[in-house]
Amino acid sequence: MKIVVLDGYTVNPGDISWEEISGQGDFVCYDRTAPEDVVERAADAEIILTNKVVIGREEIDRLPRLQYIGVMATGYNVVDYRYAREKGIIVTNVPAYSTASVAQMAFAHLLHVVNDVAHYASENKNGRWCASPDFSYQDAPQRELAQMTIGIFGLGDIGSRVAGIAEAFGMTVLAVTSKPQEALPEYVRKVTWDEMLAESDVITLHCPLADDTFEMIDAVTLARMRTGCILMNMSRGPLINEQAVADALADGMLGAYCADVLSLEPPRADNPLLTAPRCCLTPHIAWATVEARQRLLQICAQNICKFVRKSPQNVIN
Repeated sequence: MKIVVLDGYTVNPGDISWEEISGQGDFVCYDRTAPEDVVERAADAEIILTNKVVIGREEIDRLPRLQYIGVMATGYNVVDYRYAREKGIIVTNVPAYSTASVAQMAFAHLLHVVNDVAHYASENKNGRWCASPDFSYQDAPQRELAQMTIGIFGLGDIGSRVAGIAEAFGMTVLAVTSKPQEALPEYVRKVTWDEMLAESDVITLHCPLADDTFEMIDAVTLARMRTGCILMNMSRGPLINEQAVADALADGMLGAYCADVLSLEPPRADNPLLTAPRCCLTPHIAWATVEARQRLLQICAQNICKFVRKSPQNVIN
């Protein structure tokens, strides 16, 4: 079978191997593919792998040899998987490959806010410590995580890992989850959304984007949070109203906003969060540690192998 990777660069910019996948067929990998080039590049492929390139109804209709679409990610909104099912095309994803990496990034953001290590490291390169009249100096108070309450919205794989790390730091852990209290670790207290907003020093979002979570953080919910609350979003950009968050940062109501995602990626230059105070953004890289990307390709290879053997796994349609 011919295997075509449409946008391999973000998954593998050259530091890991495609061997487990390339060994399973006639393999072609493109770093990036524009929408108008999808059909031409995949015309004779039975297997397509995509990360963010859209495979919709039109593309599916124009690819008669296509049998399998492998999404090189957990989210699969880039594929019209329902139409693919009508056409007898298997669609798979890669679940849970980046759990540890995303949880790690959440705490990288949180520690950045409460300890400001990057600021002090930069200042000291400029001679600030050398010029200090005292052995130590501080621009702003640091915070101790062990005295803080973290509210986690969503206790799936990533939310649960975040909860475990938070407990290890000594934080009080609250969660909004569909799971019953008796199914939760003893250090996690199930609460309502209203209780989380009122009681949390840190709120972190770990849920899918759906109709009921779209812009779940808006001016109304922001006003119900504790003044100075740290808000974190490692899930999906549209979970928050970006202008409302930028306004809450500007007026000092929100202590900080930490995110690895935005509503449009790459963002427009006029996105209000790009210039908002105390806004810490990373460019959708929480998933992208070397180890997570290796795991992703290993699972992609396993998915293809299972499909070829007619016992497909991780099928989402």
